[in-house]
Order: sequence, then C-alpha cells, then structure tokens
Amino acid sequence: MIDLFLLNIFLAIGFSAVLGQFSLSGLLGGFVIGYAALWLTKPLYQNTGYLNRLPKVLMLIGYFVKELFISNFRVMWDVITPKHISRPGIIGIPLDANTGLEIMLVANLISLTPGTLSLDVSEDRTILYVHVMFLDDVEEARRTIKEGLERRVLEVMR
Repeated sequence: MIDLFLLNIFLAIGFSAVLGQFSLSGLLGGFVIGYAALWLTKPLYQNTGYLNRLPKVLMLIGYFVKELFISNFRVMWDVITPKHISRPGIIGIPLDANTGLEIMLVANLISLTPGTLSLDVSEDRTILYVHVMFLDDVEEARRTIKEGLERRVLEVMR
C-alpha cells in the first residue's frame, strides 16, 4: 500500500514539474490525476488497499467536517439564545474498535467535536464513556456515534 502512495506522490510532483507550478493546487491536481492513473491501471498491481482506502478516508473527513459544522452550530445556538437546550449526560458506548489506534482515533474525533467529550475507556477496552452536551435520547446518541463515526473509522483502519 505504501508503495502505491509513494508512487502517487511522485506522480503529483512530476505533474507539478511538467506544469512548472509547484503550488498546493498543482500538487493536489497532480495527486488526483496520479490517483486516477493508478486506479485505471489497478489490474497491474497485487491486491492493495490503497486504491480502496483513499475514498474511505475522504468519506471520514467529509463526515467529520459535517458533524463539526452541525455541532458548532448547536453549541453556538445554545450559547446565544436565552433558553438553554442542552441536556448533558454521560453515556457508555460499546466499542467494535479493538486496537489501541482504532480506539484512540474514535475517542479523539469524538472529543474534537463540540458538545461531546471522551472521558474514559473501560478496563477491558470494550466501552467508551462519553460526555454528551445534547443528550435527548441515550440510544440515539449511541447509534449516532457507532453507525457514524466509529463505523467510518473502522472502514479506514481495517
């Protein structure tokens, strides 16, 4: 996988060199064109996860940015309106993530989202305790985190 990623980086640099445009937009354009070239020639490579993993990484980033925007708006609205709509609470989320890296990514992405904060992981690393600022329905909050963030992190990592 790392070999194709490095090849894609070299293709991006080569594309920028041919255009004579060593800028972020030139490198990004070269990266996209290099990825497309690698994808078109994927029968030449052994079964690699790189060509399948990059779209999943982009989906995770897009999902996280969307959740970041929504949660920022909810927290801002709660702060600027006279009536507070927050109902804070702590919930335990059963984890499908089992490696330290997977658990760390899920917990940190939860903590980066305003209105949620990862507090602790159980001793057996099967439950993540999360403080939620807008806890209307416990099961809905669990389902949102499991089917949203955790599922996308596991798609990228596995």
